Amino acid sequence: MDHQTVLAAYDRQIRRDAQTDSPGARVERAGAVIRQTGAPHDWNGVHWADVDAATADSVIAEQVRYFTAAGREFEWKLYSHDRPADLADRLRAAGFVAEPPETVMVAEVADLPTEPELPEGVRLLPVTDASGVRLMADAHDMAFGDDSAGLGERLAKRVLTQLTETPDTIVAVVAMAGDEPVSSARMELYPGTDFAGLWGGGTAPKWRGKGIYRALTAHRARIAAERGYRYLQVDASDDSRPILRRLGFEPLSVTTPFVYAP
Repeated sequence: MDHQTVLAAYDRQIRRDAQTDSPGARVERAGAVIRQTGAPHDWNGVHWADVDAATADSVIAEQVRYFTAAGREFEWKLYSHDRPADLADRLRAAGFVAEPPETVMVAEVADLPTEPELPEGVRLLPVTDASGVRLMADAHDMAFGDDSAGLGERLAKRVLTQLTETPDTIVAVVAMAGDEPVSSARMELYPGTDFAGLWGGGTAPKWRGKGIYRALTAHRARIAAERGYRYLQVDASDDSRPILRRLGFEPLSVTTPFVYAP
């Protein structure tokens, strides 16, 4: 894979020409910035900023004013190849808090396994309605603990809205052990681009290390191939990065969410 070519395509298609990931949100160009604004349960933040050392601080301040006036916590999604080189320091100085960095990993769909191999007693359940979304939220809470329950609820609202209003932009699935949801994942589809994005995949502690994450990845890769997408992209945590590397994903950049809470 030609990393520079793929990175340029990713920046152009997913960031500069960003599509909304929720029917209730909008993506807009505001001067040097491409940003998304929506309801509190939507992702609110900056996809792309065409700034340099002379303009970065004023553009950051402008976005703080805008989202604060809207009453929204928001994220500046910073990538390691973004410029200026000290943009992270400028965001911290403006009051942003950095969350753990993640590795942007990409693979060609044609090179990935597409047949899920599940442990005995586990099956995959496509999520298509409110009851399935409830199972997703339960699986999320089992994977990440009660401290993440609020995030699970916001995610559930967002997924249900997408499934209802723009079903061609999302694929969601739950791994079930009997009647118990033990893992969940989704795939965000960006029509008209080469990329589909993998999200989620957190697994309940007692079910980790049994291949469920790999199975969820293969399940989504099969659907991406059927729908004509060339690349799968993941913002990979330290836990998932080695698994994805073994499956054939390659690191493209590192992204750090910088969050500002009004």
